[in-house]
Amino acid sequence: MFRIISSIAASIAFLASVGVQAAPPTVATDAPDSYTVVKGDTLWGISGRFLQEPWRWPEVWQMNEDEIKNPHLIYPGQIIVLDRSGPYLRIGKRVGEDSGSSGRPVGDNRLQPRIYQTPIDEAIPTIPLKAIAPFLTRPLVIDEHSLQGAATIVATETNRVYLAQGDTIFAKDVDENVDKWAVFRQAKPLVDPTDNQVLGYEVLYLGSARVTERTSPVTLEIVEAVEEIGVDDKMLPTEGELIFSYMPHAPKEGIDARLISIHRGVSETGKLNVVVISAGRQNGLEPGHVVAMFRNRGVATHEREVYALPEKRYGSALVFRVFDRVSYALIMDTDGQAAIGDAIRNP
Repeated sequence: MFRIISSIAASIAFLASVGVQAAPPTVATDAPDSYTVVKGDTLWGISGRFLQEPWRWPEVWQMNEDEIKNPHLIYPGQIIVLDRSGPYLRIGKRVGEDSGSSGRPVGDNRLQPRIYQTPIDEAIPTIPLKAIAPFLTRPLVIDEHSLQGAATIVATETNRVYLAQGDTIFAKDVDENVDKWAVFRQAKPLVDPTDNQVLGYEVLYLGSARVTERTSPVTLEIVEAVEEIGVDDKMLPTEGELIFSYMPHAPKEGIDARLISIHRGVSETGKLNVVVISAGRQNGLEPGHVVAMFRNRGVATHEREVYALPEKRYGSALVFRVFDRVSYALIMDTDGQAAIGDAIRNP
């Protein structure tokens, strides 16, 4: 018979993770007293120099909820100082601030008006934005209702099978108030492994198009083509560019989900890769939430008894885009490969 002790222990651990106040952040064993920010850094990476759990750095910056959603910007050249008594992180003096370049004697710390000019595009991001940029501007997951209401490409000007940038297409069911469209092809249903319910449909982004003439069918020009576009492909209104500027924080609700899909269709993946999890807006998730990843170790048989082996927490992921019932997350820390079916819970 199955031993259930490990399952009970896992359940207790899960309840504890969502119902008990977390211990204060722990300083990394080799944490420096200070660090000078350089171009190419990320806030997650900087915090990893100071803390054993990098995602908890907003706590040691003593930021409130509003500041977490609208983070202060940190730039190259600024010095991050660690106060181990808290622990706390603070921004120290800028590089060269006391070099005498201001015309005052070195060591003269009298307050005087000064202006620092730093281009905003040099601000240090929370995570490597290039890893998620394509996912912020494209339709990724749609429900059955949206799929049924999508516009459809019905013909091409040249009757070619597949088209590219600059070509003309004709489509039906095009909203008269929308000019910019994202072109996609349905890829696969996203299924919850616990009850086999379809949570949504992951689509393959093909490119974008804009209306050139309000004819019947409507005439459009292909603006971008990342894959070949053809008759019967679908279109949805473009969502506009989303900006990810959230700092990491724990979900307020209890999360008990699964990793259900990996970008590019592989079965395993690693750090800084994108995964889909079976929880979304309806479960209380929002951009910036951090989730923990648990590996299923399977079962073992000994002397005709079967033992369910305890799960192992092996990494964390940052949620960056949320739909009704699923979310996209970027794997940030891991000591092994993430696999479809792994458990996703509160950190």
